[in-house]
Amino acid sequence: MTDLEALVNYLDAYLRISEVGDYPEAVNGLQVENSGSVTRLAVAVDACQAVIDRASGLGADLLLVHHGLFWRGLEPLTGRHGLRIRKLVQSDTALYSVHLPLDLHPDVGNNAVLARMLGLEGTEPFADTKGQAIGLSGRLSLSLHDFTARVSSCLGVEPRVIAAGPDRVDRVGVVTGGGGGFIEQARAAGLDTYLTGEGAHHTYFDAEESGLNVIYAGHYATETVGVKALAEHIEERFGWPWDFIDHPTGM
Repeated sequence: MTDLEALVNYLDAYLRISEVGDYPEAVNGLQVENSGSVTRLAVAVDACQAVIDRASGLGADLLLVHHGLFWRGLEPLTGRHGLRIRKLVQSDTALYSVHLPLDLHPDVGNNAVLARMLGLEGTEPFADTKGQAIGLSGRLSLSLHDFTARVSSCLGVEPRVIAAGPDRVDRVGVVTGGGGGFIEQARAAGLDTYLTGEGAHHTYFDAEESGLNVIYAGHYATETVGVKALAEHIEERFGWPWDFIDHPTGM
């Protein structure tokens, strides 16, 4: 068994790739294979051209991302899409992508890691999508100002705050990425504060009319934590060094 095959088999089981519901275009798991060996890992949020080029420059045998290549579904290997794949093949860099299975993983998942960083206690599953709870809710006693400062410190961003709830934070929900659509579920769950990455324009009024504090800390920023935690887990188990390729979008 090659190093790549062993790692893919392990990750597929550890992340429950075949069990977790997701969008069909996510294509979770190995998206592009290499010649079979792994000596160095690179991780990133997005499989964009800039990230692929940097992974190749670092000599990574495997690039592990949260957002993979196939969000538009079936398309020809031409233009931007073809260039990305050609670069991976030419540099012998495998690509492994994990979307919702990483968001909701109890140990290295985006939501679990961020909830721990923020100090949430008594966490419970929250926010249903694709028939499963993707986020977490928990308790934390802080002023809204201090909680926002903690979010900023953890993620290195200046969050956008819709302060439509109480000044004191007590029950908090976390869904990383584009979770603006879960505001109604947050209100129904009895939360007073909801942290996510981004939301549509109308979600301002959803928050305001629900009496809920909503904090938008950036789709990108909130989803950097899971790939890093997964890389640390892989290093502990397999001993391979890794690099985080930071390519922030500001969104």
